[in-house]
Amino acid sequence: MAWIDQQGRLAGKISIIDLAALAVVVFVLVGIFLVPGGTGSVAQVGASRPVEIDMMVRGLSIARPEDLIKPGDQANFIVRNQPSGTVEIKNLTIFPPQVEVPQPDGSVKFVEDQRSQTRFLRDMVITLRGRAQVADGGAVLGNSKIKVGVPVELEGAQYNLRGSVMDLRVGV
Repeated sequence: MAWIDQQGRLAGKISIIDLAALAVVVFVLVGIFLVPGGTGSVAQVGASRPVEIDMMVRGLSIARPEDLIKPGDQANFIVRNQPSGTVEIKNLTIFPPQVEVPQPDGSVKFVEDQRSQTRFLRDMVITLRGRAQVADGGAVLGNSKIKVGVPVELEGAQYNLRGSVMDLRVGV
């Protein structure tokens, strides 16, 4: 008696194709449940620590930003269009529009820009406070790494501000 018959069955009862498919399923299950994998996601590696993030917002067209954005308020923090939890607004620094004026001695003096088109343009630094996972690669807020230069958004009840991370301090 032959091991494999004319129809491709082993011992006349089990198809070789079915047996190969069963072996693949068993190998996959063993690989998923028994073989140890990596360490998991980046967010699970480090301990949660307090962080402060300085967010730079340039050219915001608003008359009185201090009326909308108040220290102590909570806001949603969005990193690269991905929600990353909530943060507390610690401080707001508003810079009035300025223009460079060359002086006769060759130096440059900064004076407030009086043009009407810049009357409502504001640059500001918003200092945010929150908790982040700290790993070898830096701080992770939500599931997103926070680094200098990363585009972020701050969303409150009456505003949505877009800017970038200017500074990051861990453990403050």
